Amino acid sequence: MHKLKFFADVPADEYHQAARDGKFLSSHLLGDFRKSPRLYHKKMNGEIDPSETTALAVGRAVHVLVLEGRAKFDAEFMVSDGPVNPKTGEPFGKLTKAYREWAASLDKPVVSGPDFAFMSKLRESVWAHPVASELLDAGISEQTVRTHYCDEPCQIRMDWFRSDWDGVPVIGDLKTCETLDYFEGDARRFGYPQQMAFYREVLRAASDGEVVADCYLIAVEKREPMRCGVWKLTEGLLESCAVENARAIAELRKCRREGNWPTRTEALRIFDV
Repeated sequence: MHKLKFFADVPADEYHQAARDGKFLSSHLLGDFRKSPRLYHKKMNGEIDPSETTALAVGRAVHVLVLEGRAKFDAEFMVSDGPVNPKTGEPFGKLTKAYREWAASLDKPVVSGPDFAFMSKLRESVWAHPVASELLDAGISEQTVRTHYCDEPCQIRMDWFRSDWDGVPVIGDLKTCETLDYFEGDARRFGYPQQMAFYREVLRAASDGEVVADCYLIAVEKREPMRCGVWKLTEGLLESCAVENARAIAELRKCRREGNWPTRTEALRIFDV
């Protein structure tokens, strides 16, 4: 697929570091600010260390395998259970010194055999879904866009972009979840509509208004039967979330000017069961 002129191939680590350094506002940092300006400020000041959880590491590997295929996955990750303990004939545990030293000597992150089998099931589920497979049949993954939006330097990293699906550009985002039954509620709780609206508006700004994309969420369960579902976000929802994001960015700039970072929990609340 022909890449748009403002797309950039930026390594994931470089992308996230630029956000932590305050060079660009990302959707996740804006989500932190919407939740609590104090949380955002502490993260930007380094008072809260960025954590690399096992779930996040597995999530990155899932995205590569599902969206970019096995060849790209093998180029970035190694599938192995690690060195074998000669006394037991079983692999050393991940918390042992032998395993840590072995992993540190590698130039790729390690994915265990069981984790790879799990990821492969997720991939099979996504590609077996008629809408998801059609959406992902053409397009480009993990593209960064950087531009000014609402007078703020912003960046996005789209899971998937397709320039023409039934005549309309499309942004797709892959999510894993515990169950599709509660995904819509989880999406609201985690701010997925606001995230997608941010992607859409930054892409619109970078293209001088020429690219206005439809937005889709692809969700797959992390437990059997590992169902996959696809949701299209409505125009009304995206527009209302874009307004919410713009207000949050204006508030962020005000907090910077005034040096005031509230928690959003200062006011008295009423509890009526």
